[in-house]
Amino acid sequence: RARTYAGEVIRAFAVKATGPEALAESLSGGNLQKFIMGREILQTPEVLIVSQPTWGVDAGAAAAIHQALVDLAARGSAIVVISQDLDELLTLSDGLAVINQGRLSPVMRVGEVAIDEIGLLMGGVHGDPKATVALAHDPMLADLYDAETAHAH
Repeated sequence: RARTYAGEVIRAFAVKATGPEALAESLSGGNLQKFIMGREILQTPEVLIVSQPTWGVDAGAAAAIHQALVDLAARGSAIVVISQDLDELLTLSDGLAVINQGRLSPVMRVGEVAIDEIGLLMGGVHGDPKATVALAHDPMLADLYDAETAHAH
């Protein structure tokens, strides 16, 4: 039964392996990542937590993993994605939050937040990110922004 399932994962996620009996240590990093993601996605869990889901895979495999996660969510699964790749987060997420130094930002809807706001939160600037972004781009207030940023670090 395990070999049958392994074979399904290998086929569905185009894992380059000698067959379903291949040992994990015989797979490249990217193929191991594809196998792990496929193994979890094909189980159709109610909740799936993934960290760096496309680490070590080529662009084609990353796109396939992203599509599989989107399809899984469309079937009703809740997916929590942990990633440092903002493009990946913006592609996969309806909402996102940033954890920095143990502080969790409010959840933001993806279409309503700018990438520089997310970057500020990732950099540890808390408070209203929209106001901070506006402040950062206002030449009249640049010195104040620099002082606030220096104080935050």
